[in-house]
Amino acid sequence: MAQRWKRRPPGSNWGEFGPDDQRGRMNWVTKEKVLQGVREVKEGLTFVLSLPLDFPGGNVLNPRRHPPRLAATARNGRQNFAYEGRLDEPLHTDVFCDDVVLLTLQYSTQWDSFAHVGSVFDADGDGKPEAVFYNGFGAGKDIVPAPENPGAESWNRYEGSRAGALGIQNLAEHGAQGRGVMIDLHAHYGRKRHAVGYDDLMRVMEADKVEVERGDIVCLHTGFAELLLELKKNPTPELLHNTCTGLDGKDDRLLQWVTDSGLSVLAADNYAVELFSMTPWKATSHAALPLHEHCLFKNGIHLGELWYFTPLAAWLRARGRNRFLLTAPPLRLPGAVGSPATPVATV
Repeated sequence: MAQRWKRRPPGSNWGEFGPDDQRGRMNWVTKEKVLQGVREVKEGLTFVLSLPLDFPGGNVLNPRRHPPRLAATARNGRQNFAYEGRLDEPLHTDVFCDDVVLLTLQYSTQWDSFAHVGSVFDADGDGKPEAVFYNGFGAGKDIVPAPENPGAESWNRYEGSRAGALGIQNLAEHGAQGRGVMIDLHAHYGRKRHAVGYDDLMRVMEADKVEVERGDIVCLHTGFAELLLELKKNPTPELLHNTCTGLDGKDDRLLQWVTDSGLSVLAADNYAVELFSMTPWKATSHAALPLHEHCLFKNGIHLGELWYFTPLAAWLRARGRNRFLLTAPPLRLPGAVGSPATPVATV
């Protein structure tokens, strides 16, 4: 396919995996990399790295994202839940349950696809910035909003929006399995609110003898997901937005480390991997989420958010380990920009 851009963003890897690439640095998670992860399995123990998908509770963390809503399907005009087959045929002994869910795909433990965050950038070189995504895929052409339908209910008012490129199915089809590497920020900072920059991260990694190699899936334990469980689906804004660490996306040296380290994925147990702030930090136009821009838009690095790392991190630390086999497929849902996940670590 012909290259779709004439200019690529500074510090990006557009085109390095081919002009039509939609997998980014997951291309570095090869069969050899999976075998490296398998070799980290010593005891056959597994850790589920997902929150219950109805956490954090409410919509305080993000007003546009709501808890899942479960309902039974209908059967012969009745609720198809604890439904006795003998109601239709006296000789049938079956009892059926069947349900449906209205699910915000990035409400709880989740994956971000490359279609989740793009940027306004002059990729075609005509002097006019346009909305584009990783590898030059365009808003309105490849990632297409739905037609406006103001008369519909809120849940389907924009039904038909679709990531015709860069959808989360690309990660699912790759397999989303490899070697995980834990960086335990919580062990060094506790629940202190702190934006972890390059120097901070290097100190933590040196102290814990953490090494990241090309293709590794880097996991950041901040303790935030454990806090959400303690709050029992009743979080408060003051606590959520003033607790635990996250990466400092404003630190250019940290972003360069993300590039140079060769990591394939960044996953964290906090809300957005980086600490979110709407406070302007440059006098020129800039991304509100610079780490998201660097990873999803520029370099094809998937982000995992609100994973649950505390039991795994404690187990690894007690044994002087930080590597494990990670299996974390998203839903194979074509056209979706994100997905819930139930990652599993095997040690």
